[in-house]
Amino acid sequence: MTAAALLTVSALTIRFGGLTAIEDLSLVVREGEVLALIGPNGAGKTSAFNAITGYLAPSGGEIVFGGVRLNGLKPHRIAELGLVRTFQKTSVFSGRSALENILIGLHLRATQTPLAILLGLPAVAREEQQLEAEAREILAFAGLGARAHDLAGALPYGEQRLLETAVALAAKPKLLLLDEPVSGMNAVETENFMAKLTEIRALGITVLLVEHDMKMVMSVSDRVVCLSQGRVIASGTPAEIQRDPEVIRAYLGESYARGKEAHIRA
Repeated sequence: MTAAALLTVSALTIRFGGLTAIEDLSLVVREGEVLALIGPNGAGKTSAFNAITGYLAPSGGEIVFGGVRLNGLKPHRIAELGLVRTFQKTSVFSGRSALENILIGLHLRATQTPLAILLGLPAVAREEQQLEAEAREILAFAGLGARAHDLAGALPYGEQRLLETAVALAAKPKLLLLDEPVSGMNAVETENFMAKLTEIRALGITVLLVEHDMKMVMSVSDRVVCLSQGRVIASGTPAEIQRDPEVIRAYLGESYARGKEAHIRA
Protein backbone atom coordinates (compact mmCIF):
# COMPACT_ATOMS: atom_id res chain seq x y z
CA MET A 1 0.00 0.00 0.00
CA THR A 2 1.38 3.42 -1.01
CA ALA A 3 2.01 5.79 1.89
CA ALA A 4 -0.01 8.99 2.10
CA ALA A 5 1.32 12.20 0.57
CA LEU A 6 2.89 14.49 3.17
CA LEU A 7 4.10 17.23 0.78
CA THR A 8 2.61 17.93 -2.63
CA VAL A 9 4.19 20.42 -5.02
CA SER A 10 2.03 21.17 -8.05
CA ALA A 11 3.16 23.07 -11.17
CA LEU A 12 5.67 25.14 -9.18
CA THR A 13 7.19 27.97 -11.22
CA ILE A 14 9.86 30.41 -10.03
CA ARG A 15 11.04 33.38 -12.08
CA PHE A 16 13.66 36.02 -11.36
CA GLY A 17 12.89 38.81 -13.80
CA GLY A 18 13.23 37.23 -17.23
CA LEU A 19 15.00 34.12 -15.89
CA THR A 20 12.97 31.01 -15.15
CA ALA A 21 14.64 29.02 -12.36
CA ILE A 22 11.86 26.42 -11.99
CA GLU A 23 9.18 25.60 -14.55
CA ASP A 24 6.12 23.47 -13.82
CA LEU A 25 7.72 21.36 -11.08
CA SER A 26 5.42 18.74 -9.58
CA LEU A 27 6.43 16.17 -6.98
CA VAL A 28 5.01 14.27 -4.04
CA VAL A 29 6.88 13.35 -0.84
CA ARG A 30 5.22 10.41 0.90
CA GLU A 31 5.15 9.83 4.65
CA GLY A 32 8.17 7.92 5.92
CA GLU A 33 10.28 8.01 2.76
CA VAL A 34 13.57 9.59 1.77
CA LEU A 35 13.16 11.46 -1.51
CA ALA A 36 16.26 12.94 -3.16
CA LEU A 37 16.25 15.91 -5.50
CA ILE A 38 19.32 15.87 -7.75
CA GLY A 39 20.66 17.71 -10.77
CA PRO A 40 23.51 19.90 -11.99
CA ASN A 41 24.35 23.24 -10.38
CA GLY A 42 21.76 25.81 -11.39
CA ALA A 43 19.09 23.18 -11.98
CA GLY A 44 16.77 24.85 -9.46
CA LYS A 45 17.07 22.51 -6.48
CA THR A 46 17.75 25.15 -3.83
CA SER A 47 15.17 27.50 -5.37
CA ALA A 48 12.61 24.72 -4.92
CA PHE A 49 13.70 24.29 -1.28
CA ASN A 50 13.42 28.04 -0.71
CA ALA A 51 9.90 28.14 -2.14
CA ILE A 52 8.75 25.12 -0.14
CA THR A 53 10.04 26.62 3.12
CA GLY A 54 8.71 30.15 2.56
CA TYR A 55 12.00 31.92 1.84
CA LEU A 56 10.98 32.57 -1.77
CA ALA A 57 7.57 33.44 -3.20
CA PRO A 58 6.69 31.22 -6.17
CA SER A 59 5.59 32.81 -9.41
CA GLY A 60 3.03 30.06 -9.88
CA GLY A 61 1.87 26.70 -8.61
CA GLU A 62 0.81 25.36 -5.25
CA ILE A 63 2.60 23.81 -2.26
CA VAL A 64 0.57 21.77 0.24
CA PHE A 65 1.99 20.21 3.40
CA GLY A 66 -0.13 18.02 5.64
CA GLY A 67 -3.26 19.42 4.02
CA VAL A 68 -2.20 23.04 4.61
CA ARG A 69 -1.47 25.35 1.67
CA LEU A 70 1.96 26.89 2.25
CA ASN A 71 1.85 29.63 -0.41
CA GLY A 72 2.22 32.98 1.33
CA LEU A 73 3.16 31.59 4.75
CA LYS A 74 6.27 32.89 6.55
CA PRO A 75 9.19 30.51 7.17
CA HIS A 76 8.62 30.41 10.95
CA ARG A 77 4.97 29.46 10.46
CA ILE A 78 5.94 26.69 8.04
CA ALA A 79 8.48 25.41 10.59
CA GLU A 80 5.77 25.40 13.26
CA LEU A 81 3.72 23.11 11.03
CA GLY A 82 6.57 20.59 11.12
CA LEU A 83 8.46 21.34 7.90
CA VAL A 84 12.04 22.17 8.90
CA ARG A 85 15.17 22.67 6.81
CA THR A 86 18.93 22.95 6.93
CA PHE A 87 21.05 25.06 4.57
CA GLN A 88 23.93 24.50 2.15
CA LYS A 89 26.32 26.34 4.45
CA THR A 90 26.38 25.62 8.16
CA SER A 91 24.08 27.96 10.03
CA VAL A 92 25.09 27.14 13.60
CA PHE A 93 25.81 29.92 16.10
CA SER A 94 29.59 29.57 16.09
CA GLY A 95 30.13 31.63 19.26
CA ARG A 96 27.72 29.51 21.30
CA SER A 97 28.22 26.03 22.72
CA ALA A 98 26.69 23.00 21.05
CA LEU A 99 24.20 22.75 23.93
CA GLU A 100 23.23 26.41 23.59
CA ASN A 101 22.62 25.92 19.87
CA ILE A 102 20.11 23.18 20.63
CA LEU A 103 18.50 25.27 23.38
CA ILE A 104 18.01 28.13 20.94
CA GLY A 105 16.05 25.76 18.72
CA LEU A 106 14.08 24.36 21.64
CA HIS A 107 13.14 27.79 22.98
CA LEU A 108 10.96 28.26 19.92
CA ARG A 109 8.71 25.72 21.64
CA ALA A 110 8.87 27.33 25.10
CA THR A 111 5.47 27.98 26.68
CA GLN A 112 6.30 30.49 29.40
CA THR A 113 5.19 34.12 28.93
CA PRO A 114 7.59 37.08 29.05
CA LEU A 115 5.92 38.21 32.29
CA ALA A 116 6.49 34.83 33.93
CA ILE A 117 10.14 34.99 32.89
CA LEU A 118 10.53 38.51 34.28
CA LEU A 119 8.94 37.45 37.58
CA GLY A 120 11.15 34.40 37.81
CA LEU A 121 8.23 32.07 38.49
CA PRO A 122 9.03 28.45 39.46
CA ALA A 123 7.39 27.18 36.26
CA VAL A 124 10.04 29.02 34.25
CA ALA A 125 12.87 27.22 36.06
CA ARG A 126 11.14 23.86 35.60
CA GLU A 127 10.73 24.43 31.90
CA GLU A 128 14.38 25.49 31.57
CA GLN A 129 15.45 22.23 33.23
CA GLN A 130 13.19 20.22 30.95
CA LEU A 131 14.53 21.97 27.86
CA GLU A 132 18.15 21.40 28.89
CA ALA A 133 17.47 17.70 29.50
CA GLU A 134 15.86 17.42 26.07
CA ALA A 135 18.75 19.32 24.47
CA ARG A 136 21.24 16.85 25.96
CA GLU A 137 19.18 13.94 24.65
CA ILE A 138 19.22 15.44 21.16
CA LEU A 139 22.98 15.99 21.31
CA ALA A 140 23.48 12.40 22.43
CA PHE A 141 21.33 11.17 19.55
CA ALA A 142 23.48 13.16 17.14
CA GLY A 143 26.62 11.63 18.63
CA LEU A 144 27.66 14.97 20.11
CA GLY A 145 26.96 14.34 23.78
CA ALA A 146 30.60 14.84 24.73
CA ARG A 147 30.67 18.15 22.81
CA ALA A 148 27.88 19.85 24.79
CA HIS A 149 30.06 22.65 26.13
CA ASP A 150 32.37 23.03 23.13
CA LEU A 151 31.91 26.11 20.98
CA ALA A 152 30.05 25.22 17.79
CA GLY A 153 32.59 27.11 15.69
CA ALA A 154 35.43 24.99 17.10
CA LEU A 155 33.86 21.68 16.11
CA PRO A 156 35.18 19.77 13.08
CA TYR A 157 33.18 20.54 9.96
CA GLY A 158 31.39 17.20 9.93
CA GLU A 159 30.27 17.69 13.52
CA GLN A 160 29.04 21.20 12.72
CA ARG A 161 26.79 19.69 10.04
CA LEU A 162 25.55 17.12 12.53
CA LEU A 163 24.88 19.91 15.02
CA GLU A 164 22.90 21.86 12.44
CA THR A 165 20.80 18.77 11.80
CA ALA A 166 20.34 18.31 15.55
CA VAL A 167 19.06 21.90 15.85
CA ALA A 168 16.55 21.10 13.11
CA LEU A 169 15.50 17.96 15.00
CA ALA A 170 14.86 20.09 18.09
CA ALA A 171 11.91 21.59 16.21
CA LYS A 172 10.34 18.09 16.01
CA PRO A 173 9.94 18.03 12.22
CA LYS A 174 7.50 15.81 10.39
CA LEU A 175 9.43 16.55 7.19
CA LEU A 176 13.14 17.39 7.30
CA LEU A 177 14.67 19.14 4.27
CA LEU A 178 18.42 18.62 4.04
CA ASP A 179 20.27 20.90 1.61
CA GLU A 180 23.59 19.27 0.64
CA PRO A 181 24.21 17.91 4.16
CA VAL A 182 27.48 16.10 3.33
CA SER A 183 28.97 18.82 1.13
CA GLY A 184 32.59 19.30 2.19
CA MET A 185 32.67 16.17 4.35
CA ASN A 186 35.34 13.52 4.01
CA ALA A 187 34.45 9.87 3.37
CA VAL A 188 34.31 8.91 7.05
CA GLU A 189 32.14 11.91 7.95
CA THR A 190 29.82 11.11 5.06
CA GLU A 191 29.44 7.48 6.17
CA ASN A 192 28.67 8.68 9.72
CA PHE A 193 26.02 11.07 8.43
CA MET A 194 24.43 8.35 6.30
CA ALA A 195 24.16 6.14 9.37
CA LYS A 196 22.61 9.00 11.33
CA LEU A 197 20.10 9.60 8.55
CA THR A 198 18.96 5.99 8.90
CA GLU A 199 18.38 6.62 12.61
CA ILE A 200 16.47 9.83 11.86
CA ARG A 201 14.23 7.94 9.49
CA ALA A 202 13.63 5.31 12.17
CA LEU A 203 12.12 8.08 14.32
CA GLY A 204 9.34 8.39 11.73
CA ILE A 205 10.70 11.58 10.17
CA THR A 206 10.26 11.97 6.41
CA VAL A 207 13.26 13.39 4.52
CA LEU A 208 13.58 15.48 1.36
CA LEU A 209 17.24 15.61 0.37
CA VAL A 210 19.28 17.73 -2.03
CA GLU A 211 22.75 16.29 -2.49
CA HIS A 212 25.53 15.92 -5.08
CA ASP A 213 27.16 12.88 -3.44
CA MET A 214 25.65 10.16 -5.61
CA LYS A 215 26.90 7.31 -3.43
CA MET A 216 24.92 8.75 -0.56
CA VAL A 217 21.87 9.55 -2.67
CA MET A 218 21.65 6.10 -4.20
CA SER A 219 22.25 4.41 -0.83
CA VAL A 220 19.70 6.22 1.33
CA SER A 221 16.89 7.24 -1.05
CA ASP A 222 13.65 5.44 -1.80
CA ARG A 223 12.98 7.63 -4.81
CA VAL A 224 14.97 10.21 -6.77
CA VAL A 225 13.79 13.20 -8.83
CA CYS A 226 16.27 14.72 -11.26
CA LEU A 227 16.07 18.36 -12.36
CA SER A 228 17.82 19.99 -15.27
CA GLN A 229 17.38 23.63 -16.26
CA GLY A 230 14.44 23.99 -13.91
CA ARG A 231 12.48 21.01 -15.22
CA VAL A 232 11.97 17.45 -14.02
CA ILE A 233 13.67 15.16 -16.52
CA ALA A 234 13.24 11.87 -14.63
CA SER A 235 11.91 10.33 -11.44
CA GLY A 236 12.03 6.83 -10.07
CA THR A 237 13.96 4.46 -7.85
CA PRO A 238 17.73 4.90 -7.52
CA ALA A 239 18.27 1.95 -9.86
CA GLU A 240 15.98 3.47 -12.48
CA ILE A 241 17.61 6.89 -12.24
CA GLN A 242 21.11 5.45 -12.63
CA ARG A 243 20.06 3.83 -15.91
CA ASP A 244 18.06 6.73 -17.31
CA PRO A 245 19.76 8.00 -20.52
CA GLU A 246 18.61 11.60 -20.03
CA VAL A 247 19.90 11.70 -16.44
CA ILE A 248 23.22 10.24 -17.55
CA ARG A 249 23.48 12.81 -20.33
CA ALA A 250 22.43 15.85 -18.25
CA TYR A 251 24.03 15.05 -14.92
CA LEU A 252 25.60 11.70 -14.03
CA GLY A 253 27.83 11.37 -17.10
CA GLU A 254 28.87 8.34 -19.09
CA SER A 255 31.84 7.60 -16.78
CA TYR A 256 29.45 7.21 -13.82
CA ALA A 257 27.20 4.88 -15.81
CA ARG A 258 30.17 2.77 -16.97
CA GLY A 259 31.43 2.56 -13.41
CA LYS A 260 28.07 1.29 -12.18
CA GLU A 261 27.91 -1.31 -14.95
CA ALA A 262 31.43 -2.52 -14.12
CA HIS A 263 30.46 -2.78 -10.44
CA ILE A 264 27.37 -4.84 -11.31
CA ARG A 265 29.38 -7.21 -13.55
CA ALA A 266 31.95 -7.69 -10.78
